[in-house]
Amino acid sequence: MKLPMLSPDDKLAEIRRLYFGATRETVQADLAKALDLLKSMASEEERERATVYMHGLAEMRRDWGAKKPRKRTVRQNR
Repeated sequence: MKLPMLSPDDKLAEIRRLYFGATRETVQADLAKALDLLKSMASEEERERATVYMHGLAEMRRDWGAKKPRKRTVRQNR
């Protein structure tokens, strides 16, 4: 399968789409895809335009991230 080359505007549009479509179940994969797109942007100006969406995805991942269950210690009566 041949992948098309995306323009900077297309990359930003895809990051935006990932941001607005993210769910608790997809946020980790969406953020990974967005990071790949961000890394492929040629200029700092292009990356700056995506900043708000990247921060939003990172915040969603943090808020929705799997919280590790706390270990409960069992106290023994002595």
